Amino acid sequence: MKQSIIESIKSLPALSKSILDINRVYADENAGIGELAKVIEPDPMIVANLLKAANSPLYGFGQQIRNVSQAVTLFGMSMTRSIAIGNSVRKLLNVDMKPYGVSSDVFADVSAKQAKLIQSWYNTIDKEKADKLYLAAFLQETGKILISSDIIQEDEDVSFKSEIETTNNIAQVEKSYVDVSSAEVTAAVFEHWNFDKDFIEMIKYADNPSAAPEDIREYSTALNIVKTIVPINKPFGDGSINFGLRKARDAGYDYEVLEDMLDDILDTMESE
Repeated sequence: MKQSIIESIKSLPALSKSILDINRVYADENAGIGELAKVIEPDPMIVANLLKAANSPLYGFGQQIRNVSQAVTLFGMSMTRSIAIGNSVRKLLNVDMKPYGVSSDVFADVSAKQAKLIQSWYNTIDKEKADKLYLAAFLQETGKILISSDIIQEDEDVSFKSEIETTNNIAQVEKSYVDVSSAEVTAAVFEHWNFDKDFIEMIKYADNPSAAPEDIREYSTALNIVKTIVPINKPFGDGSINFGLRKARDAGYDYEVLEDMLDDILDTMESE
């Protein structure tokens, strides 16, 4: 990993008290929706982002969500935590995604779609694993923010963007410029913030699942499939979908279930 990226990670500010409180409540087996809503309500930024997500077409709740308790009840504790952490992290890192050819809003939308896809897919496989994967999918592209910043500082954004626009292997392009993929950078970021080991490792190996420890490999493989289908440069593109489905088949998944799910998603997107 480039020294400049290592230094950027070391200099990251601490997570806010609100996020620490959210993690504390989430880890408490006796805590519920009410306790989570209470620690979110004093933070206007988290409240605004949570309500924005709740009222977006992506989640299709079919009603206007006006308060935190309502949003937390509909999302559940795992999704609420993921949305809160994801938006707070992007705010802390001061997002500029120009080298990847997208705006900060598009970057956030891709992250949300990766998370939504993995949740819908894995709910048909194992709901407990789906909960673990949702947060990882929502945050797995975080490293791209630091890579983007480094590319801008090195004045390589034009050439980098040109390669990103046409590639089918974003991780390979990243490695050619900064020696590591965004998965490895993301893992280092969350290690800096003392997230749990399994969460860090499933993201760390998401660009190379075959190298993951055996107990983590399924999670890393699922994350890799989802980021293949919804890459930042060609989300839900025909080639992206076909490549992702092929990976799912090769990994032993019932890829037809995933294919049917993607058909439904594409139909929904076309009707919006």
